[in-house]
Amino acid sequence: MSSTKALTGLRVAVGILFVIFGEYKVFGARFTIGGGFQYWINRFLQDGAYPFMVPVLKTFVLPHATPIAFLVAYSELAIGIALTLGILVRPASIGGAIYMFTLLLSANYPGPHAAFWQYFGASLEHLVLALCFASFASMKQEEILSIRTYLRSHRST
Repeated sequence: MSSTKALTGLRVAVGILFVIFGEYKVFGARFTIGGGFQYWINRFLQDGAYPFMVPVLKTFVLPHATPIAFLVAYSELAIGIALTLGILVRPASIGGAIYMFTLLLSANYPGPHAAFWQYFGASLEHLVLALCFASFASMKQEEILSIRTYLRSHRST
C-alpha cells in the first residue's frame, strides 16, 4: 500500500471519528445547552490546564460557554465531513490542528515539576490528532478518495 493511500485511509478514519464527535453534540442538547461543555471546562480546570490558560478558561470561555459549545460542536462536525468526503481538507485540517492545540493547552498540563518528556506523554490524546491534521494539511488530499474526484469522474462518462 502506498503512503498516499495509507494517509488517505487515516484521513477518512479521523474524519469519521469527528463526524461521530460532532454529531452527538450538534443533534443532542446535552453538550451545547445541557451543561456538557461547562462540565469539561471545569474538569480541565480541576485536573490541570496550563497556568496561562486558566484565566482564559475562567474569564472568557466559561462566561461565553453556550456560544463556544455550539462553535465546538459544529466545527467538529464540519471537520469530520470535510475529511471524510475529501473536500476542503486543508482548511479543515488547519482548523483541526488549532482546535487540538487549544485542547492540549487546556487539558494536558502535567504540573510544574514534571520532567520534560512528561509534557508529551500527558498530551498524547491531542498531540497525535494534531500531528494527523498537520499531515493532512500538507498533502493534496482532495485528489485522493474525495467526493469531488468521484463526481468529476462520473460526469465525464
